[in-house]
Amino acid sequence: MALPGEKENRYTYGDYISWSDEERWELIDGVPFNMSPSPSRSHQVILRELLGQFWSFLQDRACEVYSAPFDVRLPKADEEDEDIQTVVQPDILVVCDRNKLDEKGCRGAPDLIIEIVSPYTASKDMKEKFSLYERHGVREYWLVYPIEKTVMVFILGKNGEYGKPRTYSQHDTIEVSFLEGLIINLVPAFRE
Repeated sequence: MALPGEKENRYTYGDYISWSDEERWELIDGVPFNMSPSPSRSHQVILRELLGQFWSFLQDRACEVYSAPFDVRLPKADEEDEDIQTVVQPDILVVCDRNKLDEKGCRGAPDLIIEIVSPYTASKDMKEKFSLYERHGVREYWLVYPIEKTVMVFILGKNGEYGKPRTYSQHDTIEVSFLEGLIINLVPAFRE
């Protein structure tokens, strides 16, 4: 079993699924990233509150919401699953095309991805994942900052790029651009 750090070339989903379940990993363009340490309590509160609002709204609708750990495979083209070099586990994701869902998770870009930023993940979330999600066509990308109690929302433009972010504070609501009628209240997420 090839483990991260033992191989000179890029890793693939085929390698990824052979690794121990004791640690969580992500692959971005074949480069492994360890997902430890475990998230903070405030991270978990934010995740629970946001996930609950999405779940409540999406009951009996076409879109589905999931939370980590949930593999999102992002192929470059039509390669087989085992050859995919990018597998991420967003904190929260919404998928409206059920053809992208299978027992392994999601293959292709979700419609929305939310990452709850920690000091450990900040650089990766703001740089690598921002570019990755933009390149693969994720319609909305949210960066949630627990310490600052703010959310930055990037919406994919017609040019295939994220525009200037919309910034929200702990007392705001966010209207999800592609889900008519869904307004997320940030107050419960940042109540502590």
